[in-house]
Amino acid sequence: MSTPPQIRLGLLLLFAPIVFWLALLVILPHVDMLLISLRVRVAPREYATSLANYAEFFTEPLYWNTFARTAIMSVTATVMTLLIAFPVSYYIAKMVRGRSKTFLFLLCLTPFWVSELVRTFGWMILLRETGIVSSLLLWSGLTDARVELLYNDAAIMVGLVYTSMLFMVVPLVTTLDSLDDSLVEAGYDLGGNSFTVMRHIVIPHAMPGIASGSIVVFMLTLGNYLTPKLLGGKDSLWFTDQIYTQFITRFNWELGSAFGFLLLVLSSAIVWIGLKLSGQTLSATVR
Repeated sequence: MSTPPQIRLGLLLLFAPIVFWLALLVILPHVDMLLISLRVRVAPREYATSLANYAEFFTEPLYWNTFARTAIMSVTATVMTLLIAFPVSYYIAKMVRGRSKTFLFLLCLTPFWVSELVRTFGWMILLRETGIVSSLLLWSGLTDARVELLYNDAAIMVGLVYTSMLFMVVPLVTTLDSLDDSLVEAGYDLGGNSFTVMRHIVIPHAMPGIASGSIVVFMLTLGNYLTPKLLGGKDSLWFTDQIYTQFITRFNWELGSAFGFLLLVLSSAIVWIGLKLSGQTLSATVR
């Protein structure tokens, strides 16, 4: 049975904005970035097609070391965010009811009512040498002098986890909220303990939320520029800072485009590996 023309036209009009948005703001810029990355300047206004920009990336230790460091820290931040967000999400979804549940969920949303810049500056105020944390350590006698807690990997990790926490909590709460309480009770009735119930019932049910939250957090962390730059300082060695340097400071759009495309390939590869290891698919994570 064929679809009436009116329905087909309605579907076309419904999906036209999203298709236009994807083509104009996602697909075309990435295609253009790839083409720019494959050219080298041979004269003031003349270019040749070459893989020299990618070769420069692999022959310069600073570039690929920063690339690998960014990937490792992004994966670490994603895992830490999951470990912190999962018990919080489980408590909100299954342990509290009514207004308390709404109140706790709003508490998770409240920090994101301000921009990432304000939140990052807040951590700078807390972690700087004259900040609250340093003052408390000095007052408690744990240190003999004020300590500078900024401009190191620990500060970067704190900022990354904090700024991405909401994007892990929301899909986890949504997924865990759909878990039937009778399944958990049945697990305990059949002799299971908290560990086995969590392993065989709760986590498998929450896996789509874990996968979708981890993908979002990893992508946001990998492409983050502001938090590593402010909390890590000029020596933070984050790959997005290398991209910014090539585009804005050195005006080397060809090498900057190559870096950007490599970052896209890296993020896609790690997400694909994560989905394979978890046994999930993209269609399952977006339901």
